[in-house]
Amino acid sequence: MSTLEKKFQEFQEKNKAAEIGGGEERIKKQHAAGKKTARERILTLLDEGTFVEMDKLVRHHNHDFDMFKNRPFGDGFVTGYGKIDGRLVYVYAQDFTVFGGSLSRSNADKIIKIQDLAMKMGAPVIGLNDSGGARIQEGVRSLSGYADIFYRNVMSSGVVPQISAILGPSAGGAVYSPALTDFILMVKESSYMFVTGPDVIKSVTHEEVTKEELGGAMTHNSKSGVAHFMADDDDHAMMMIRELFSFIPSNNMEDPPIATCMDDPEREDESLQEVVPADPNKPYDIKEIITTVADDNYFFEVMPHYAPNIVIGYIRLNGRPVGIVANQPANLAGVLDINASIKAARFVRFCDAFNIPIVTFEDVPGFLPGTLQEYGGIIKHGAKLLYAFSEATVPKITIITRKAYGGAYCVMSSKHIGADVNFAYPMAEIAVMGPDGAVNILFKQKIEKDEDKQKHVEEYKQNFANPYRAASFGYIDEIILPRETRKKLIQALEMTQNKSQSNPPKKHGYIPL
Repeated sequence: MSTLEKKFQEFQEKNKAAEIGGGEERIKKQHAAGKKTARERILTLLDEGTFVEMDKLVRHHNHDFDMFKNRPFGDGFVTGYGKIDGRLVYVYAQDFTVFGGSLSRSNADKIIKIQDLAMKMGAPVIGLNDSGGARIQEGVRSLSGYADIFYRNVMSSGVVPQISAILGPSAGGAVYSPALTDFILMVKESSYMFVTGPDVIKSVTHEEVTKEELGGAMTHNSKSGVAHFMADDDDHAMMMIRELFSFIPSNNMEDPPIATCMDDPEREDESLQEVVPADPNKPYDIKEIITTVADDNYFFEVMPHYAPNIVIGYIRLNGRPVGIVANQPANLAGVLDINASIKAARFVRFCDAFNIPIVTFEDVPGFLPGTLQEYGGIIKHGAKLLYAFSEATVPKITIITRKAYGGAYCVMSSKHIGADVNFAYPMAEIAVMGPDGAVNILFKQKIEKDEDKQKHVEEYKQNFANPYRAASFGYIDEIILPRETRKKLIQALEMTQNKSQSNPPKKHGYIPL
């Protein structure tokens, strides 16, 4: 064998060693746990044949605890770039078969490299997390790697989209990089996130809790609001990321990708005439309206299990992606509470950062009353949503389907906080409060019997519980029939698509956190 052939063979052997990760036995163990390997996940996520790996032969440089005797190529992380639907993305995946996917200084530098490239090239970063956390043997070197990653997460925020998939454990400091990204996706029964694990909690607070209860996919999708999506398995998770990516641009200087639309933009739906009940106290599902007006009746919902009294997600209108924020009368009558305000505010800020128009469907009787809400800070949390809508400079279109009462009317993208086009259905009620409550205050001294009260209630409904008074002041641009909703939204989006607005120069605003 010639010298050159020996060199080629040596390279191929090192390459193969890097690809095998922690070895066949550990790969089998990963599969037995219902999880794919880091490379398998990347190949499922990206367009076929597009993945280009970087830093494949990186190794750790730690001499403590005899670590130098075991220096696998790649050091437990797979990083590189590829394409999703032909669009460039950067990706890193933690390989649990190598040192439990733990973070070392060397593999942290691999992530940092692609984060820096993503910022230069204006492309998203997707992290596939499956890690036991910091590599304890490296001490502060490992922690420094985390901090450098966190810093770049923050610098990238609002510049390029950042998506995190939690596909196994994510504990301690490891949770903060995903927490700083735009969207977090978890997998049922195989992923979990927590700052302190069940053992530590038991020793400190004496609470007994399982990993699943403490930080499983359903916990973070329904209770904490930390995660945005929940997948059935690794393959489903990769498909959800691809679907999400189809609605968002590659960076903050681009518009979201336009899809070919075969659905008639002039389409009217007679069924919408019946969705909102005549009885103002009767619930209905706002998703019926959202899906009916969307291209091909498709709604990609975000955070469906958390704060279900507000609905957020994406649809396309004549091929253009738009963000949806909608009160849900079918849950808590659609009131705004702490969780709903936070959920919607963060979504509005993401849409604004990445040039995605916002359509708001409003049916809100007000803010949820009670000591739990007041002590929990509903004032500051409700103000987050108000702040987010006011700050947003993307096209903003609002439809009042029924109730728009009090401060909640102002908060839900009203004309007064910068909405570009405001519609209302004929059954809309726009007032400081509902008829019963208003009459109790206005005519407190005059009401002697039920008939008098009912008369005043009817008068109040006639004068205030309709959209015409607001329309007379120009606060509502047009009153539309429900069946026209799709057509009117598309017209408004076309009219606002070249909107140019900038807020006063400042270092940054002081959002009520």
